[in-house]
Amino acid sequence: MEYRYGSHTVYKIQYHFVFVTKYRYQVLKGDVGLKLRELIRQTCQ
Repeated sequence: MEYRYGSHTVYKIQYHFVFVTKYRYQVLKGDVGLKLRELIRQTCQ
């Protein structure tokens, strides 16, 4: 992650995603969770 510069500002934007389902049931586990994690990382880069 790198810093971005404006005319009078310096900033670095970071996001933290939390997927919460009803009753905190784990639906993003196993291969589905790994694939989703890979897709999100590729999109963010």
